[in-house]
Amino acid sequence: MTFEEDDTVVLHDEHSDYDGEEGTITQVMETMFGDATYTVSFEDGKEQGVPEDNLEAVEE
Repeated sequence: MTFEEDDTVVLHDEHSDYDGEEGTITQVMETMFGDATYTVSFEDGKEQGVPEDNLEAVEE
């Protein structure tokens, strides 16, 4: 599943301070291999370079 800016997602990354938290995608970047990475903003910060596999869509 691909995500777009302003999508609400849950981050799943045990090494992140935001693991399990809900945030909003603020930027989509494409790597030189054609994969997308995302910047996700949370209430108290943001996480950059998040791979698609670490994100889960939030039902609205």
